[in-house]
Formats: sequence, C-alpha cells, structure tokens
Amino acid sequence: MILQKKWRKLSYAVLAAALLLSSVPAFEASKVYAADSTVSLVGQDILTTGAVLKKYVWQSTRNNKPYSTNANVIEVDLTNPYVKLDVMTGTENQFTRKQTVLGMAKETKAVAGVNGDFYNTQAEGVPEGPQIANGQLMATPPFIPGLYSFAIDKDNKPIVDMFSFQGKIITKDNASYTLGGINKTYYWYDDGTHSHIDGLFMYTNAWGQIDRSNDGVTYPTEVLVQNNVITQIADNGIINMIAPKDGYILRAAGKASDFVRAHMKVGDPIVADYKVTAADPSKNYDVNSFKMMIGASTILVDEGKPAEFSRNVDDLCCYRSRTALGYSKDQKTAYVIAVDNSGDSKGLSMTELQQFMVKVGVWKGMNLDGGGSTQMVARPLGETDPVLVNKTETGIQRKVVNGVGVFSTAPPGQVSALFIQAPSFLFVNEQAPLKFKGYDQFYNPIDSGKVTAQWSVAGDMGSFKDNVFTPTKAGTAKVTAVSGTGTQSADIEVAGRDQLSSLKISADNLALSEGETYKIPVIATTKSGKTRQIPPELVQWEVLGIQSEVANGAITVKSLAGSSGAQLIARYDGFSAIASVPVGIDKVWYDLDNKAVMTLSAQKPQDVTSAVYIRTSETGNKYLELNYDFSTSQEKGNRWAYATMDTGVLIEGKPQYLKLKVNGDESLNWLRAELVDNTGSSVYIDLARNINWKGWKLLTADLSDYKITYPIRVKSIYVVNEDIGRDEKAAKGKIGIDDITFTYRGAMETPSNNSVKLTINKKDVSVNGKSMTLEQAPVIVDGNTLIPIRFVTDALGGTVRWDDNERKVTVIRAGKMIDLWIDNKDMVANGQRVTAEVAPRIMNNLTVVPLRILSENLGWKVTWDGKTQQITLQ
Repeated sequence: MILQKKWRKLSYAVLAAALLLSSVPAFEASKVYAADSTVSLVGQDILTTGAVLKKYVWQSTRNNKPYSTNANVIEVDLTNPYVKLDVMTGTENQFTRKQTVLGMAKETKAVAGVNGDFYNTQAEGVPEGPQIANGQLMATPPFIPGLYSFAIDKDNKPIVDMFSFQGKIITKDNASYTLGGINKTYYWYDDGTHSHIDGLFMYTNAWGQIDRSNDGVTYPTEVLVQNNVITQIADNGIINMIAPKDGYILRAAGKASDFVRAHMKVGDPIVADYKVTAADPSKNYDVNSFKMMIGASTILVDEGKPAEFSRNVDDLCCYRSRTALGYSKDQKTAYVIAVDNSGDSKGLSMTELQQFMVKVGVWKGMNLDGGGSTQMVARPLGETDPVLVNKTETGIQRKVVNGVGVFSTAPPGQVSALFIQAPSFLFVNEQAPLKFKGYDQFYNPIDSGKVTAQWSVAGDMGSFKDNVFTPTKAGTAKVTAVSGTGTQSADIEVAGRDQLSSLKISADNLALSEGETYKIPVIATTKSGKTRQIPPELVQWEVLGIQSEVANGAITVKSLAGSSGAQLIARYDGFSAIASVPVGIDKVWYDLDNKAVMTLSAQKPQDVTSAVYIRTSETGNKYLELNYDFSTSQEKGNRWAYATMDTGVLIEGKPQYLKLKVNGDESLNWLRAELVDNTGSSVYIDLARNINWKGWKLLTADLSDYKITYPIRVKSIYVVNEDIGRDEKAAKGKIGIDDITFTYRGAMETPSNNSVKLTINKKDVSVNGKSMTLEQAPVIVDGNTLIPIRFVTDALGGTVRWDDNERKVTVIRAGKMIDLWIDNKDMVANGQRVTAEVAPRIMNNLTVVPLRILSENLGWKVTWDGKTQQITLQ
C-alpha cells in the first residue's frame, strides 16, 4: 500500500512539533483494544546471529464473526555486534530505479528485509521521507506535518521521532539561497504553490536518472558542482547526466534561477551548508552520526500503548496488509513487522496494527508503506538467498523505492551444523535432488563451494546419481552424505500403498471438452498426515466412458462419442481413487468474428473517460478493446469503466461457468462482470481481483458460487479503480475482451435401479423378482455378513475385476470404486483407506466380501429381515 496523496495541493508547511500534533484530530487510542483479540506465536526461525523471524496469528472478531490474520515479525538484537539494520535502495543503491524487496535483499546480501517508505507513484520513484543508508545522507525530510522516521544512532540506539531540514547554498560572493532539500520530488505548499517554483534543490548520485522533478510546472536551470566547484551551468536547461559521485547538481527555478545568474559562475567555489535536525527544537540528536534512517508516516505506538495518530490515516483505512517498525522499552530489540491481507489472512486496520505491535513487545513504533507494497523476505537457515515469507495482496511483488534490510556483519565462523534437505516425504521411483547444507556458529550459510558430499542409502532402498535420490521401495530410507571427515544422515519417509491413508483426484470443477488436454492433480495423504501432489509421471491413469490418450501425466480427450461423462481412475503403487467428470458443453456467446451484441462504453462517475473499440489482432482475429482513464475524475470513491452489452439477449439454460479471454494491462485494477438474473437482480461476478498480467489470459468464473435465478443476461464487463489503495493501481489503461463463453456441465448417467434378495445360508436368490441360484450362499462370519461379490455386483449394474497376482478384487459402480484384497482387512474405497472387521475370502472358488463395506462405500441400500434372515440390496 502506498500512502494516497492529493499531489495537486499537498500541505508541506514547516510547523513546530506542537502544531504538528495539534493539527490531527484527537484519538483515544488507548481505549480501542479489542477485548477478545489474541496473538499466538506459532513458529520461529533463526535468520542469523541476533535476528529471528517469529510467526504470529492474530485472532479477533468483526461483526460478531471470528477472523484471523497472519503476521511475520523479525526481531533484531541491537546489542549484538554481528547484526545490523540498514536501508536498501532501489537498484544499485539509487532512487528512481525501483526494485522488489527480494531483489534489493539479494543485491545487497541482506539476511532479511521489508518494504520501506511511502512514495508518490506518479513521480520518479523516490522516498517521501528522509533516508540515511550506511551512514550516508541520501534524502532529507520533507516539510510534511506529522511524518515520523526510524533511525539508529552511533551507539546503536533506536530512535522514532519527527525530523526537519535546514540548508542553504553559499556562493563565492557570500550570497546565500535557501536549499529546499536533497533528492526530493515536487510537491505543493499549503497555499497551492508548487515546491519547485522559486525553489533550489540538490540532486546527488543517489538520484538515478537525468530528469530531476520536471513535471512541466517549472522550467529548470541546473548547476553542476564537482569537488565544491561549479563546473557547468545550464541556464534554462538541464545538465544531461546523472550527478557525479564527487559532486551534485543543483536544480533552480524562478527566483532561484535568478539567484544562479546573479551569483554563480563556472569555476567559482560553492558551499552547501545543511543539516537534518529534530522537529522538536528541544531535542538534540547528532544526526550526522546516525547509522541509518528511514522515513514513514504516522506514529503508532508510544510508551507501549497505542498513540494518537500524527497524520490523518483516512487513506490508510480498512483491513489491509501492513508493515511497521519499532523498538522495545530497553532499546535493545528492533521489530520489523509485516501483516498479511491475503486468502485466509484478513489483514488489520490501523488501530488493530497498533494493538498487535504492543502485544508483540513494541515500546515505540511507526508504520511503513503497506497494502500492495507489503513484502517481507528472509533467508532460510543454511540457504544463501532470501525468499518471500509473506503473501502479497495482489499476488505479485511490487517494485518499491526502498526497504529496511537486516544484515549480518559476522566473519566466517566454525561449522556449527550440517544437514540434509529433502521433501517431507517421497514417492516410490520419484527422482528427488537432495541438498547438503550447513551453517556456522553465527547461523550464516557455509560456502556451498566448500561443501561437497558423497551420497548413499542404506538397505537397498534406492539409488543415487550424484545428489539425485530415486527410492525404489516404500518405507524409511536412511540417506547419508559424507563430506570430508563429516557425516550426516537423514531418515526420509518413502510412501507406497501401505503408507497412504487417502488419494484424491482434484477434478471437482472439471468439465470435459473434446480435443482438450488436462493435467489433473492427484493428492496423496500419508498415515502420518503429510500431504503432497504425486508427480504426474508416477500416476497411472485409466479413463472409462470416453476415448482418450494419456501421456506425460496428461489426459487428452480424443472423442466424447456421445458420452455424458467419464470416470477417471488414478493409481499409485496399487492405491486407487476414482472421479466422475461430466462433459462440458461450451457455447460461445460473444466473439466479434461470428457472434456479438451491441456494445457501448459507460463510466461512473461521469468525469471518468472510457471508450470501446473493435480491434483486429495480428492473426486477423477481432476483439473488443475497453479503454479507460480514471485520472480525469475528481470524485471520491471507486471509479468504473464499462463495456455494456445488450441485456435483451437471453443466455439459454443454466450455465455453470463463464469464460472469457482478457488481454491484461498489469494495471492491478479489479475486473468484474455484471449479470442480470431472472428476478431482475444484478449479480456481480469477480473475474480477476487484480489485473496483474500482460497479454491474453483465459479467465473462468464458477457461477455456482453465486446466488442466481436462471435464466440470465450479460449486462457488462467492467474495470474498477478502487478508492482504497488507488495510487497502487494504474489510472489509465486498456484491456482486450474476446470469446465470452458459457460452459454447461452435463449430467452423469444414473445407474439402473435393480433389486436383489438373498437369504443367509441359502443359494436361492431373486433379481428384480426373477429366481436364480447362487454357487455360494451368503454367510455370517464373526457377526459380519459375507456375500458373493461378482453375482451381486453384476446384478446391481456394476463391474468386477480380478487381479490374480495381487489376489485383489476391484468393484466399480456409478463413479464409485473399492479395492479389496483376499485375507486382508485393509481396503481402499473411493480413495480412502478403510478397515473391515472381516477380511474378504475365497469360498468354493468364489470371492465373498463384507456386505457392510460394500453398502457403505458403493451407495447400496440394504434392508435386513431378522426373522427370515433375508437381505434386500438396491
């Protein structure tokens, strides 16, 4: 999330500290604790000496409903000499060259990191607040009331406070002019005056582009200074270079340009006199000795309690991802915080964030940029690179201007631990690369180039080729890695049929189309509760009911041949699962080449600009283009751009899916469809919560997730630019729309409704009223009824298979399947392991099986007459 700003009229006036606080409405923060909120520590990982990543879950209620939020907190021991906090900046330590937090952490070799300061997304990409990195001042505080910063002083003590800036440029003739700031972008003062009108600003090598705040409002005069000497002046022009490392470029406009003309000449010496000070004159910080500083927005916690907001937080409303920074009461611990709003994690409000910070130990702290910018990365123990540890709001890692990094300063240490990295469990014949990692006494990774290993496995459980292990037997494989004089072993569970508790084919929403290829996940769960997808190459597929081809773990539908659906059987090491999948009937409703309805553009509010056009792709295919410009609107709230369709066209039947192809523009705006159902009510369909892709993409919406009274009509496809986090999203863009299709999920055939009557210890049987004779009568063994499986299943419309090698009988009926092994109580029914009280057995060369297992798992209705000992199966 990026702080929303009215950049046309921002208030940047310099105020005394008392006025800064008095300008904000009073907030009784100490009274907003949610009585039922709890914070639970659910895990922690050492990152390096002096830094640990703790994982928390916040639980509370909203509107009388429980919810939870995941949060990651990095605690940094500020007394540890081998760890430090510092600022990471863009790409190659330059502003205007934004980068993801993960990219910055990898570039700077940070152990961990989080996104940093707020910034104007419409400007060059520089932090709003001050920045000191590695002891060097890179940006000065802005003149914005109520902005807090986090700093570390020369004694490694943390500081959270407001700061100001004073500066001037002194020429050879001792004339001076006020310096507006260093590496600052344009803004507006309270009276509406542009900051750079009559302004003089300094730009250093940290500003990574030639353009220096040229937004068209002012015309620059620029001065190049090297080694405190003026070397070039561009009167009413720009100097076509990035500032050199041994100097800086001054940007002047208006009266400042007049000052340059009157008092500066090439070859003259020049003095830049400036300093960063506390906003409160009574405080005396030695800012020149600060090790780091990063700006942010409002204070959140003070003296271990929620503080009054120092900034208006209306733009930071609602439940979002959040990032924050603070320290403990004893000033020995820094807290780097990231809270998630993604999936089951529901984010926090600003007041909830305050409460969370207090509960995890923050004495004084402030918020950082959050929302869609929220990213936290951390290096797993023994690894050399960090990874993303939170879930971002938009599903992508946004490029931001800076971040807070955690760095190890420890020297190489003695080897502390070596360990083998392997999946939680493996499957028989799965090829698994194993890694041999280690860390030293400071918890930093050992150079992988110095860690080579010879691999082996005990008990003839598999084989190695280099570090790739292929288990050939189920059970526990003891693998060993030998490196020099060191040896490390690990037990790896290898799951075969006997280790599995269930198998599931993930095809709940699948509908088959002729000519399509499907890669269908098969998920295995072990008896120990571990779950993984089986590698596709290890799954044996059988497809009943349609013509298909299976190759490389994928099923291609060759012909449906009038079928209403298929039965998919997946097997792994003799453990099986079945799924019934109906035929999907796709009907294209709108494609502009063959079928279309009248389409117009619309917008809301009216000062939004939108338009629709018919375009032709390079392949000659026609599609609809929806153009939008939300920047033209001055209204508050959400903004909409519509491609409206003729609602007089009725969609036949009851489609289950709405599909369409969309050419995305990476705008991060919200894409929806509006349908009108038979009651006249609008039904709003989420097509993409964030348009975070570029190029064509097929989107599918399951209409069964919505309350719809059929038949339906399509009213519009539209883009929403939300008020919350608006400056995180593109204000202008265009998307393509094509092949709007409705899919109808066909019905599977229902089995015949037969009836069979049997009597215990009697061979006489009745099938749909007709008398027949069995070779083996039903019997009772240990209180369980055993029945002849083949005859009964054939009579009730099922299929029975016999595997002589495994002595296994398989029953398939109406999308249900059960595997039974002779003299084995363990069975597999519809992908679940079940245990019978009595095992199947052979009687008179016929297989008899427990009736209860069949009836419970094949959907049979069983009626028992105790007087006549007669069984009726339907």
